[in-house]
Amino acid sequence: MAHRVGCIRFGRMASGDIGSEPLAERLTFGPGTIIVRASAATTGGALTILEEVPPLLDTPLHAHSKEDELFYILEGEHIVQRGDEELRLGPGDAVFLPRGVPHAQRRVVPGEGRHLAVCTPAGLEEFFRDLARADEQGRLGPDAYAAASEKAGITWL
Repeated sequence: MAHRVGCIRFGRMASGDIGSEPLAERLTFGPGTIIVRASAATTGGALTILEEVPPLLDTPLHAHSKEDELFYILEGEHIVQRGDEELRLGPGDAVFLPRGVPHAQRRVVPGEGRHLAVCTPAGLEEFFRDLARADEQGRLGPDAYAAASEKAGITWL
């Protein structure tokens, strides 16, 4: 089976700019925007890479049942809760968030600070696609979040 292969150029783009990036996809829902830098389709199911772009939102405590995550901090200072640990991270730092372990992230300065989320295996992008689709159809709300979360194996705590 052949897989589409492309080049991911993180360092050459301003925050939120997808330019001519062949693998990028912009998903907007409510006040949030996610850029899918790599997906199941572009990596043969191996991994997903997501970047949140302004306005930047914090993520409440939750757990994934289907994938592990790794956050790589690009800009700003972040507080990441992993289980009972609270970690302060800055540019160049990374944290591994195993599936099943509750985690949350917030920015020290609200609205400032970007990170990449690398998820294995791929598939978490479908959660954000479902939310973007619900927003486009005018039905983004608690029911859409609940349905997308259940489908993606995300439990909000």
